Amino acid sequence: MTTSDRSMTRRVRRASGPIIADVEVPPSKSIANRALICAALASGESEITGLAPGDDTVAMVECLSALGVPVTVSERNGRTVAVVRGTGGALPPGPISLDTRLAGTTSRFITALAGLGPGPYTVDGGAPLRARPMGPLHDALHALGARVEPVGEWGHLPVTISGPLGGADAIMMPGDISSQYVTALMLIGPLIREGIRLGLSTELVSRPYVEITKSVMEAFGALDVEIAQRHVHVAESRYFATDYAVEADASSASYPLAAAAIAGGAVSVHGLGRSSLQGDAGFVDLLERMGCLVTVGEHDTVVMRRTDMALHGIDVDMADMSDLVPTMAVVATQATTPTRISGVGFIRAKESDRLGDLAGELAKTGADVRVEDDGLLITPTPELHGARLDTHHDHRLAMSLSLLGLVVGDIEIADPDVVTKSWPDFWHALDALPARLA
Repeated sequence: MTTSDRSMTRRVRRASGPIIADVEVPPSKSIANRALICAALASGESEITGLAPGDDTVAMVECLSALGVPVTVSERNGRTVAVVRGTGGALPPGPISLDTRLAGTTSRFITALAGLGPGPYTVDGGAPLRARPMGPLHDALHALGARVEPVGEWGHLPVTISGPLGGADAIMMPGDISSQYVTALMLIGPLIREGIRLGLSTELVSRPYVEITKSVMEAFGALDVEIAQRHVHVAESRYFATDYAVEADASSASYPLAAAAIAGGAVSVHGLGRSSLQGDAGFVDLLERMGCLVTVGEHDTVVMRRTDMALHGIDVDMADMSDLVPTMAVVATQATTPTRISGVGFIRAKESDRLGDLAGELAKTGADVRVEDDGLLITPTPELHGARLDTHHDHRLAMSLSLLGLVVGDIEIADPDVVTKSWPDFWHALDALPARLA
C-alpha cells in the first residue's frame, strides 16, 4: 500500500480479544502551538519540551521562522525540544508568505500575530483550509486597525495582513463558533496598546480551550487575563522567556482509551493525569458513565471494561470537548441503548462537516446515526459490517472511524496519511493494540 496516494486505503486489523496496552500519545499540539506563540512574543530564549510531531506544529515553526523568530528543534531524551529566541513582538517588514498547510490553529494564530508587524504578510494554506471560515477573526483584526486584504472572498484564506494594530475600546464576535478566534486574539493581547476587550454576542463555547490559552499565557508572564461567558479581557503587559513542558495530548489519548471501551480490556495512557490543563481529558468521565472503569492518577489515565459488562448510551452536551464527538459517536455504536450528542452544531465547519460527514461514513457500516440541529443521535444496530470509509481530509474522522475496525471486520480507511496532522505514528500505535491481548 502506498499511503501517500489518496486512492489508497488502510485496512484495520480486528482485535481477537480484549486489549491490554500501555500507550504513549504525542504531546498536545494545542498547548504546544500556544506556547510557541508566547515564546515568540517574549524577549529572550525559551525552551519548550514536548513539541508535538504533527503537521500543525511543523507549520507553526516554519511560519515563525519566516517571521524572523529563530526556532531550533532537536531531540533530547526521547522528546522533541524547541528553543525559541523571542523578539518581543518585533516582526520584520514584508512581503512575507506564510504557508499554514492544513492547520486551523496555526492559520488563525499566525494571522493574528501578523497584525503586530508592518506587513504585508500573506497567510495561506491548502485547499481544505481555504474553505474554512476566518471571517470573525479578520473582522476583529480590521477593527483593531490592521489592513486586511483577502485575495478572494472575505473571511477566507489567502489573506494579506498589514499592521500595526492600534487597539480599540472593545471588539465583538460570536462566542458560539471556533474558540480559535478568541485564542488568537488573546495571545496577541498583551502586546496591544491597552490590551484587548473582547465582547461575545453569544455564550462562549469550548471554554476549556480558552482556559488552556490563559494558563499558557500565565506561564509566560501575562497574568492579567479574565474569561467570562460574554467577555474576555487581556491587559497590556509583556511575555517573559521561560522553560515550558507540554503535557500529553488528551484528544489523541481519546482513541486508545476508547479502544478499551469498544473492544474490552484495559488501556493506560502515560503523561495524562489529574492535573491536566485540557478539557478533553474529561472524555474518560463520559466513558465511565457508559459503563467503563476509569482510574486517573498523577501522571496516568486508565480505562477498563470487562467484556461481560455492556456499554450504555448517554445523553451528553459535548460543546466543551467538541473535537471528540467522532470518537464518542464510534463508541456509541457499540452501546446497548441510544446516545444523543448535543451542543456541537458549530463543528460542521471544522476540517470536515463533523456531523454530516461522520454520520454518512458510519451509515456505510450499517450504523443508525441521525444528524440533529446541534448534534447526533446514535441508535445501536444489531450488527455492523465492513466498508471503505472516507476521511474528508479530517484527521479526527480517520482516527475515530478506524476504532470501529477493532470490532468490525473489513474496515478500510481512505487517505490514511491525513493522521500526520496531529499523530504521525497513529497507525503503528493502532496496529500494536490487537497484538497485545489478554
